[in-house]
Amino acid sequence: QVQLVESGGGLVQAGGSLRLSCTASGRTFSSNTMGWFRQAPGKEREFVATISSSASGGNTAYADSVKGRFTISRDNAKNTVYLQMKSLKPEDAAVYYCAAKSSSRSWYSQIYDYWGQGTQVTVSS
Repeated sequence: QVQLVESGGGLVQAGGSLRLSCTASGRTFSSNTMGWFRQAPGKEREFVATISSSASGGNTAYADSVKGRFTISRDNAKNTVYLQMKSLKPEDAAVYYCAAKSSSRSWYSQIYDYWGQGTQVTVSS
């Protein structure tokens, strides 16, 4: 079982930056592919970024809408995954969720087994 706790959300002006953190419980964090998703009011939850396990090389992937502005990274010693967000736009405002795949799932699986409670990001124009 993995428990995820997000932090770092808040209010920022358009063009500004924020760094979200997600700390995971459990002894297998380094083996888990981690991801960030977001959900804006009235919209479906959407994929933002993902990072593979360290054993798989820490590969990353991003949604086109955030590519070049957001960076996902992980610190296995701290059981933490980060989402550095730069050049924020009003359309980036959403609740951001951290998620983890079971260590048995492949990079290509779209199923995430564990979810955090979310952290609100608000971007003022």
